[in-house]
Amino acid sequence: MSQTDRDRLVALKKAKDKKMTQRQAAEELNISERQVRRLLAKLRKGGDKAILHGLRGRSNRKIRDQAKQQAIQMLSGGLYKGFGPTLASEYLVKKQKLKVSKETVRKWMREAGLWRSRKQRVAEVHMWRARRERYGELVQWDTSTHDWLEGRGEKIYLIKMIDDATSRLFARFVRSDSTAQNMAVLEEYLRRYGRPLEFYTDKASIFVTTPKKNHTGRDEPLPPTQIGRALQELGIGWIAAHSPQAKGRVERSFETAQDRLVKGLRIADAKTLEEANAYLESEYLPEWEAKFTVQAACADDAHRALGKQHNLVAILSEVEQHVITNDYTIRHATKIFQIVREDIRPRMRKASVRVETRRAGEIAVRFEGQYVRIAERQPASKTAAKVATSATGKAAAPAGKSKWVNGFWERPAPSLNKAIRISNATS
Repeated sequence: MSQTDRDRLVALKKAKDKKMTQRQAAEELNISERQVRRLLAKLRKGGDKAILHGLRGRSNRKIRDQAKQQAIQMLSGGLYKGFGPTLASEYLVKKQKLKVSKETVRKWMREAGLWRSRKQRVAEVHMWRARRERYGELVQWDTSTHDWLEGRGEKIYLIKMIDDATSRLFARFVRSDSTAQNMAVLEEYLRRYGRPLEFYTDKASIFVTTPKKNHTGRDEPLPPTQIGRALQELGIGWIAAHSPQAKGRVERSFETAQDRLVKGLRIADAKTLEEANAYLESEYLPEWEAKFTVQAACADDAHRALGKQHNLVAILSEVEQHVITNDYTIRHATKIFQIVREDIRPRMRKASVRVETRRAGEIAVRFEGQYVRIAERQPASKTAAKVATSATGKAAAPAGKSKWVNGFWERPAPSLNKAIRISNATS
């Protein structure tokens, strides 16, 4: 019994023996008169121990040792190797229906040798840029080449697009960090959310045209990349980050994914690109939405809807400019394409046309804003015209040097009058 309990007992006994009123006892103990009456009743019935709380010495928050052993057994398995206390507590709820605070799990893991506290180091301080005010004003876009499947399947890449104002995330696994794969992810984003005001990326070659040596010192601007051209046609701005720290929001999201997403894919036993994307869409992105997104400063959505002029199949394809020859053909990718006769129009010869190579492999040609039909033509054989064949099917002998000049100077020349007559007759 503590000193506070003893003082409380003295005041109650005085009230019991009528040496002070119940009101005075309540004021001294800083409780209500009703509580004083309850305590006096317990004192008469149970003696001095009545003032002690009934749960003293017993903790209703203490978890059974059986549950602790169950949790340690689960976390000791190879499947949960590398889990931190926070993520481990979440999976204990998800897999074992065991709700335990992360601090309790941290204590258990430390005791079992599954977790070692790391000293906090003072890192270089970077001033964080303020978030944009509206959802869709700025979207950070990047790719990670981490070993997402931990050797269980093919090498895959994770392309992420994270909103700067809310940290809302869109992501897809792909097989390569190519222009075509990035355009495919961009198309999914645009169809789901609309057109953001600006994208924020690094200076990778799919976003920035690399200057060549023969362009050094020239004043003309470099042509945009295929993605740069597509963003211009969609009316979406583009900002280049000069360092990884500049696009810190998407970089930090990759750090989180390399912990949570990798372990989630391991638990789900994902081995293929399709299985990884299925887990990403059904589990990880909803979990991210619930845990890591924030409310934007302004409730307006800055995304703009796609218009009728935004043909994503055409815009998000590989576009080149070619010249129509005099016979109305176009040379593209080592092939020759002939414009169909019914689609031939004036001003086509020597004119420039837009040739679109769609991601599905289709070739489309557009002249002055309208598409024209084309047909592939086989080039003429180079050796066919060199060798002439005789009627019997045998190769004809070479003609050799002409003999008309033989004896030319020995022939008698015509007289002057005869030469004049010949000249007048042919004039």
